[in-house]
Amino acid sequence: MKTYFRILAFVKPYYKYITGSIIFSVLYALANGASVYLFIPLLDTLFLAKGESVHKVQETAAHAPSLIPDWILSIKDYAASSFNNFVFSGTKYDALSKIVILVLVAFFLKNLFNYLQAYFLVFAEQGVVKDIRNKAYTHLHTLPMGYFKNEKTGNLISRIVNDVQVVQASVSTVFLNLVREPIMIVVFLGIAVSISWKLTLFSLVVLPVSLALITLIGLRLRKESLKLQEAIAHITSLLYETITGVKIVKAFGMEAYENKKFFNGTQSYFKKVLRMTNIRNAVSPITEFLSIAVGTGIIYYGGSLVLSGQGLKASEFLGFLFAIFQLMTPIKELSGLNNKIQESSAAGDRVFEIIDTEPLIKDKADAKDISAFNDKIVFQNVTFHYQDSDELVLDNINFEIKKGNVVALVGPSGSGKSTLVDLVPRFYDPTKGNILIDGMNLCDIKIADLRKLMGIVTQETILFNESIRNNIAYGLEDFPFEKVVEAAKTANAHKFIEEFPEGYNTVIGERGLKISGGQRQRLSIARALLKNPQIMIFDEATSALDNESEVLVQEAIERLMQYRTTFVIAHRLSTIRNADLIIVLDKGKIVQQGNHDDLLLEDKGLYKKLYELQFRV
Repeated sequence: MKTYFRILAFVKPYYKYITGSIIFSVLYALANGASVYLFIPLLDTLFLAKGESVHKVQETAAHAPSLIPDWILSIKDYAASSFNNFVFSGTKYDALSKIVILVLVAFFLKNLFNYLQAYFLVFAEQGVVKDIRNKAYTHLHTLPMGYFKNEKTGNLISRIVNDVQVVQASVSTVFLNLVREPIMIVVFLGIAVSISWKLTLFSLVVLPVSLALITLIGLRLRKESLKLQEAIAHITSLLYETITGVKIVKAFGMEAYENKKFFNGTQSYFKKVLRMTNIRNAVSPITEFLSIAVGTGIIYYGGSLVLSGQGLKASEFLGFLFAIFQLMTPIKELSGLNNKIQESSAAGDRVFEIIDTEPLIKDKADAKDISAFNDKIVFQNVTFHYQDSDELVLDNINFEIKKGNVVALVGPSGSGKSTLVDLVPRFYDPTKGNILIDGMNLCDIKIADLRKLMGIVTQETILFNESIRNNIAYGLEDFPFEKVVEAAKTANAHKFIEEFPEGYNTVIGERGLKISGGQRQRLSIARALLKNPQIMIFDEATSALDNESEVLVQEAIERLMQYRTTFVIAHRLSTIRNADLIIVLDKGKIVQQGNHDDLLLEDKGLYKKLYELQFRV
């Protein structure tokens, strides 16, 4: 229940709506009880004489059990007497008219209160779901890159979308079923007791049996619900991977292979749904059968009392049956309450697992502000390995880069180049050693301030399914259009943008797939230009481009590098000849550093070997 109480904690901001829903639930229960109770005088009016009806009511009151306090009996007798005097004053036609009007009013109020309680409850329910989903999504942005490296994207999507949806049903369950249904039970139980306490006691035999059975089923249901959420998360992951990798699937002719994987996933989900549905559905028929079994016993026992003339009228017995059978619905709803709570708790566990994940990269309590980069960045004995591995990715890295300089990182694939530049914006923190900016350790600086200083252009360009203008001015609302155009021109993007029928309002599709790789790269450079960062990071920004696109992108990069401190990872060494410092990495270690000309003079150096392999000198 701990998880469920955490879910309910999100209800607090909506207490006014919950209170309104509870009030209308109480009124609904009372109106519902009144609509049933009114059938007793209706039957008396139709089938009994006035005097006989009043006499029988008084006689029934006289036989009330002594275990009920006298003050309750007096209130009951007074209310019954007042009601009968009002209804049965006048002719039978007058009584019939009054009862019909009262029944009509009772049913109108019942439905009105039901609508109002549902409205207030839905507002609170959807608000809770929105807040949980927003909290999970917001927290997701605080988690470091390493978290996403170890988590499947589809699984995360499933938790925030599907699992939160399961949680939604439980909110209404508690505040509808746990409030309205008990009130309904009290109201109809009160009606039943007021008519015959013996019959009422006899009818309650089914409850302990039902509750014990439902508790056992609920525990099993929670386990199955957790498996079900994991299964749908697996299907979501398969969908995401297949859709994002559709080009490779088609190129390798792997449609049948991917279909088989997906079919296996949906078959597994199908079996789990059936298993859980069978368990959940077993609750209702079992409870209903037990209720009907007791109900038939009640009919026999109550019918015997009526036939023997032991203080119970036929109209009262029918009213009692109405009340008892009205009890079945709220009892059935309550019997399934535990199951729904267990299901939502299982889904809530998966959502809270995200929320409870402590971000490894976060601000210290005394983190410092920074607004500008003025001097240099220094790597001091920096060593790094990923959290889930002891293998060193970077080993004792030492160098410095002064403001306005360009440092280029080269080396074989897997030598640690991308990981090194990922340490600068604190996507990861060094396992050992320090990185200093203007003499301050990066870990002592506010992350938001640090990243405001930086712009990043990577090989895998990330664009969004929005207009070109919004992609360039990413996150900037009401930004001057002239500045967007200026950035696009500097990035060699303005010309191709103007060729689109809708120009800067052209929507470029998910991940920018409606435009070419070179165009996407130039838009990402324009985006970085608009941010006007003091430190730029280029991670193989031209590696996936054709020659013509590379020339245009390289020109844009050179403009972006002007007057900025720049880290460059380049697969083509010709693009880094003018770098102030070239660092050559191999297996996580710096094996050479210097400028282009100096490194070429080292005959047995890795840089010269790479250069000759590329240019076949």
